[in-house]
Amino acid sequence: MSNVWSKTITVCSTCTVQTIHEALQQAREGDTIFVKKGIYKEANLKIDKSITLIGEGLPTIDGEAQGEIITVGADNVTIDGFRIINVGVSYTTDYAAVRVVNSNGFVIQNLELEKLFFGIYLQKSNHGKVLNNKVQGEAVTEFNSGNAVHLWYCKNVEVRGNDVRNVRDGIYLEFSDDITITDNFSKNNVRYGLHFMFSNNNQVINNVFETNGAGIALMFSKVMEVRNNVITKNWGTAAYGLLLKEVNDVNLINNKFIENTVGITVEGSNRLVYSNNDFTSNGYAIRVKGACYENEIINNNFLYNSFDISYNGKINDNKFESNFWSNYTGYDLDKDGIGDVPYRPVKLFSYIVNRTPETIILLRSLFIDLIDFSEKVSPVFTPDDLMDENPRMKRIDHDRNKGFI
Repeated sequence: MSNVWSKTITVCSTCTVQTIHEALQQAREGDTIFVKKGIYKEANLKIDKSITLIGEGLPTIDGEAQGEIITVGADNVTIDGFRIINVGVSYTTDYAAVRVVNSNGFVIQNLELEKLFFGIYLQKSNHGKVLNNKVQGEAVTEFNSGNAVHLWYCKNVEVRGNDVRNVRDGIYLEFSDDITITDNFSKNNVRYGLHFMFSNNNQVINNVFETNGAGIALMFSKVMEVRNNVITKNWGTAAYGLLLKEVNDVNLINNKFIENTVGITVEGSNRLVYSNNDFTSNGYAIRVKGACYENEIINNNFLYNSFDISYNGKINDNKFESNFWSNYTGYDLDKDGIGDVPYRPVKLFSYIVNRTPETIILLRSLFIDLIDFSEKVSPVFTPDDLMDENPRMKRIDHDRNKGFI
């Protein structure tokens, strides 16, 4: 906390203070440490006072693989403008470039992190910001890598404008509530672009998740908003754009799911609202595995997916209404923009593929068209009440109607 007694300590190779460690020892509450451009080979830097640590010209802090590089254990600490490299790797300790422990009011911004295990690790820390950082890992498997931005038992944290690549999970939350995740770019991560576990009342807005092992995993959580995100090119035998497992009361609004093996996989999740989303050129748009009730799928575009909806079982407690389906072949005699014939998005062939995946090779055959038509006329295996009574005749312009439910 700044006051009239605070001072600025300058660090450089020709200054009186030549190391960040020495500056931290000299600093008092409210001081600013100003580090000039250069390379500083230092590790295990402990910040136990409310200070501002700021770099000029992106000075490099090289941890030389000695372990943790910076650990924050005080309130109201700001770290701004550094390149931090060579975090130690351990299979028993989660070493990080920057760890924040039991802190309030922290700001971690404008960092470039490379050659790391974990990037920014927040532990039991609240009311902070992680802004505009670049994290570039070298992960090959999830077993020998950490996460770019990791939150554990945190509350009221803003994670905005970060670029995270080639780590295990781009952004990971566990037991963390009231977190806002906005304007981040998460790409080429081994496991998930974004991963939630036991975390509630969170917002995921205006992010891009591209070519990750899987885009987003929301698990064992409730009361969330996922809006205006692009989730694309998450391909693989076990890949999906978004996993919803044991989550409740989630609004999924105005997202774009493009070229994923599965757009959304959902299991054991209730009271979800899917509205104004685009599902384009996915293998499956939405794959419902079971135990999902009181969900609403309204005003979405389903465009050129191999399967629009995959559904296990014959019981349907979910509402499909006013969506546009590119596979719909009905007519609109009264020209009101709504098809006169209801649309059944669950095909018998998707039911068969769920049980015998090898049959996917028959996808474009005439035989499949025939069995899908027979199931449409007289449903036996698929829910007879799972239909869109008012299918749209034209694609919905979600950019114009952004935010409308």
